[in-house]
Amino acid sequence: MTGLKKTAATRVFEAARDLFYHRGIRAVGVDEIVCKAGVTKPSLYRAFASKDDLIAACLEESGRESRAALESVLEEGGENPRDKLRAMVRYFARKVAAPDFRGCPMSNTAVEIPEPGHPGRTVLENCKADMRAMIASVTRQLDIEDPEELADGLMLVIEGGMATHHIFGSQGPCATMVAASDALIDAYLAKRTA
Repeated sequence: MTGLKKTAATRVFEAARDLFYHRGIRAVGVDEIVCKAGVTKPSLYRAFASKDDLIAACLEESGRESRAALESVLEEGGENPRDKLRAMVRYFARKVAAPDFRGCPMSNTAVEIPEPGHPGRTVLENCKADMRAMIASVTRQLDIEDPEELADGLMLVIEGGMATHHIFGSQGPCATMVAASDALIDAYLAKRTA
């Protein structure tokens, strides 16, 4: 049985995505991308107008995958909003614990590309805003005073867990993501009855 041959654009995209994630966007040049993809520079530029456009395309795909995964997690979380929030945090805790985890592609890019208006920066800002909105849509289902504040707190726990992994690994502070988020949710639920 013969497999389908990948297009040059697909090979460029896959090579760039892997290199950007494992080595960093600024550390990887187009020469390395085309070498890994086994194509020529003109093939890269036929598919992507610039390295910046390639960065944005890679981030858009990561964002689509992340959103689909979170939507699935929310569906599997059942009807109880607290259970949905716990499922979301457990999802990120599992990601951080994976042996090949090298941080959130969006957060990694935010550090490397601080320039406003950069195509990659625009994608990552939209992705993080979308993630925050997804968390807030669930916290609003809880009977609490300030669901937006809880959503921001949970975002900090998740983002902090992913960030501390770079320094301490999966057994460091990020190992407490679920317990920390449970305590935070419980504190907001307790405030409503106090």
